[in-house]
Amino acid sequence: MGVPDILERRTMKNGDTVFREGEQGSSAYVVQGGSVVISKMIEGVETELATIGVGGIFGEMALIDDQPRMATARVKGGATIVTISKTMYQQKLKNTDPFIRALLRILVETVRGR
Repeated sequence: MGVPDILERRTMKNGDTVFREGEQGSSAYVVQGGSVVISKMIEGVETELATIGVGGIFGEMALIDDQPRMATARVKGGATIVTISKTMYQQKLKNTDPFIRALLRILVETVRGR
């Protein structure tokens, strides 16, 4: 089965949650319009870590490993996002140099603190 030519595009409202910290993830997202806030619970307080604007990608670690989401992603002021599925990512990665694949895994492990 090949990679689909059509990407899933969603228009979301202010405050809509794309994913929550601790959930299992299988997709990454690209912001096509608007912005998304990434936040994490730190010592019982929800803390904003970053705001992802047009052209930015988030949730990408779910494509590389099978660990739960490290943060929550919530729409700020409305946004259009495009979904990148794990299947699509794996299709692209299959044709990539094994060194690059290994490097991606090492980078994710470093970010996750393992």
